[in-house]
Amino acid sequence: MRNRLIVSSLLAVTVALAACGSGSETPDAPAPAVSISEVHWNDAAVRDLRAAIDSRQAHGLDHMNFAVDGRPGSAEGDRALTESALRYASALARGASDPKKLYDIYSVPRPDPNLLPGLAKALKGGDLKDWLEGLAPQDDGYRRLSKAYMSLRGSSDAPTPAIAHDSELLKPGNTDPRVPLIARQLVASDYLDGKDTQGDRYSPAMVKAVQRMQADYGIKPDGVIGKDALEILNLSDADKVRAIAVAMERMRWLQRDPPKTRIDVNVAAGRLIYWRDGKMVDTRKVVVGKPENQTPQLGSPIYRLVANPTWTVPRSIQNKEIAGKGSAYLRRNNMAWKDGWVVQQPGPKNSLGLVKFDMKNEHQIYLHDTPAKQLFQEVQRQRSHGCVRVEDALGFAEMLARDEGVLDEWHRARATGKETFVPLPREIPVRLLYDTVLFGEDGEPVIRSDPYGRDESVATALGFAAGTNHQLRANGGDVGP
Repeated sequence: MRNRLIVSSLLAVTVALAACGSGSETPDAPAPAVSISEVHWNDAAVRDLRAAIDSRQAHGLDHMNFAVDGRPGSAEGDRALTESALRYASALARGASDPKKLYDIYSVPRPDPNLLPGLAKALKGGDLKDWLEGLAPQDDGYRRLSKAYMSLRGSSDAPTPAIAHDSELLKPGNTDPRVPLIARQLVASDYLDGKDTQGDRYSPAMVKAVQRMQADYGIKPDGVIGKDALEILNLSDADKVRAIAVAMERMRWLQRDPPKTRIDVNVAAGRLIYWRDGKMVDTRKVVVGKPENQTPQLGSPIYRLVANPTWTVPRSIQNKEIAGKGSAYLRRNNMAWKDGWVVQQPGPKNSLGLVKFDMKNEHQIYLHDTPAKQLFQEVQRQRSHGCVRVEDALGFAEMLARDEGVLDEWHRARATGKETFVPLPREIPVRLLYDTVLFGEDGEPVIRSDPYGRDESVATALGFAAGTNHQLRANGGDVGP
């Protein structure tokens, strides 16, 4: 049940993120060059623009002000109206905020349409509203988020939580009407299997789920649901509205026609999806960076597989976690000094495991295997120093090598027992994304944790008041990247 929830959730979101364009067989001809002075308005077009902006709630943009300036009939008025229309069009087409300004690192490809020719054409054809609506993501995932946002928006100003506050602690074995709602959120957060959600009794399975959650957030893992645990589990309508608006904004940041063969990693959920020729062919868990060593939001391709990799320990890890441990530690972990660096030799103890997926980026972020298999059993898998550890990485490498036609080369490389590089005939794009709103099996949005607190800056840019975020407490990590 839990796995179906995860896969359907991730599939729904990633399909939403990955919707193809218009579906036409050939790309449209380049739009003719248009000067802003050539765009003219009339009263009907202004009414259409105002009506479109008045409907911005459907896109979670109702906390932002898109003032319509100017009157038609003069060059100055037409220019002001055009600029107003382009501001709103840009918010729909590429996002109302700029992720490169919100985050230190953001290199996932974004849409960059030339909006002025489209605006001019829409005004001439009298279909301004349809043109504007067509700029937002056109897929079921975005529509479902919009529908959920609209249904919640009416009550979003009321801070009433979904799970009623109660002065009574909820202890193991208690019967309480709050239990079903608590169980639902535990399932949504992947702490509890859906089959363990029956009735009003606070069952042993739920107690174990709560204890895991408490440990992840630095609360005494006693299984007693008090104020702190309830705050983490609880979401008011206002909390949900903010999260859904942020999710829609993140979708607007993304290409409408991403590569059909690619790898998407949801860092917030710790999951990977492999797309091949437009179809999802594989999904698996990943371990990503701790909150203090966050995995950035990157667009960066895999260009080769590395069998039996060595690991040159970065200075930051070397200085903080290895310095002073002595030669016995180095020998025990198959490490040695080489040209002033600590290098770990190939083998089962290597922190990169038995395969590395080399990627092209300046941040030294890549996918890899790991000997720390136990971390894949964690619910919150933010445990690394920033790189992405892949569950059953050898099986995943085998799949990529087969699909790319280099399986024989990969097998020979592995058999050497030495670090050996297998170039891919074509690069496979990878997108390291961050999504905290997924979809359950019932098609309803599921709000998951925000382990890095990244939702806050997006929500603020969209005009929402400050919210609260319960930060994860990293534990159970190791020396690996």
